[in-house]
Amino acid sequence: MAAEARVLVVDDEERIRRLLKMYLERENFEIEQAENGEEALEMALTEDFDLILLDLMLPGIDGMEVCQALREKKATPIIMLTAKGEEVNRVQGFEAGADDYIVKPFSPREVVLRVKALLRRSSKTKFLQTETTTKNVLVFPHLTIDHDAHKVQAGNQFVNLTPKEYELLYFLAKSPDKVFAREQLLKDVWNYEFFGDLRTVDTHVKRLREKLSRVSPDAAKMIATVWGVGYKFEVGTE
Repeated sequence: MAAEARVLVVDDEERIRRLLKMYLERENFEIEQAENGEEALEMALTEDFDLILLDLMLPGIDGMEVCQALREKKATPIIMLTAKGEEVNRVQGFEAGADDYIVKPFSPREVVLRVKALLRRSSKTKFLQTETTTKNVLVFPHLTIDHDAHKVQAGNQFVNLTPKEYELLYFLAKSPDKVFAREQLLKDVWNYEFFGDLRTVDTHVKRLREKLSRVSPDAAKMIATVWGVGYKFEVGTE
């Protein structure tokens, strides 16, 4: 039987790596392991994984640095694992490009469920090969979003987005010209309510615009800033 997905588990504690490996292998995932940031980054850049479980507190290069470096090259879905549950650390994790966040101590079953949920949303795995009779596609002058396949095309090229970048774009594009406050985007796209630091949204919008701009500056301009409020997906302005 083919593996459901290939997952890299990164943690400096062998006990945690062994526990996660056991539970994930029961669900037919193929597991590779790394015990420090340098090893994790090398493996993640040279090999293809469907998802990475990444501990924040690693010796040497920490999980935040690994995530930031990886995001410059790849869109592999990342779930951060950390003993730090404070809001500021969650925000920093999302700013670095993490797609989800699990606080230690955790239930291994919860980790499995979160892994499966993120893979379903990810544009990089077979979980998205859905059988649908109706094609769910949003078509704009400079941008096409195929939601069944979780693919984004701009300037006749496919754009490689992280799951969270894709979710943010799709959420905005579903309601053209509607203005969304940062607080609402955090609640609806991240499923978290932060009280204070809203840089997570700004960071993802910036990264999303940069990726779109590389293939179509016109597509990037469709994500418009509404000063003092938030963002909207702007159409009909040539």
